[in-house]
Amino acid sequence: MELQGTVKKLFDAQTFASGFQKREMVILTQEQYPQPINIEFLSDKISLLDNLKEGENVKVGINIRGREWVSPQGETKYFNSITGWRVEKVFENASEPTQAMPQQSASPVSNENPFAGDDDDDLPF
Repeated sequence: MELQGTVKKLFDAQTFASGFQKREMVILTQEQYPQPINIEFLSDKISLLDNLKEGENVKVGINIRGREWVSPQGETKYFNSITGWRVEKVFENASEPTQAMPQQSASPVSNENPFAGDDDDDLPF
């Protein structure tokens, strides 16, 4: 899966007692109702965030992971996480065509209805 948005926040890498490392980034999606999405990068993938700055547009390859946890009281809870595995900077002009205006065709455009004289109504309903 992929998410695209603007880097809102980059956090420092965290190292835990077990030696496990992670670094988190928040991107703001670019849609009608922008969403701040927290994405974590684990172990060797944390270096993918080294060359990013807040405010840059990015496309992030992600995996969605789920976990089940049973509390000491026997209650089962479920947690989701979004893990990043690829980051690509998106430049705003990268998707625009090199030629903005289409070429004019030599044939004139007809405004006649091609179905105007068609009285054959063979629709089943």
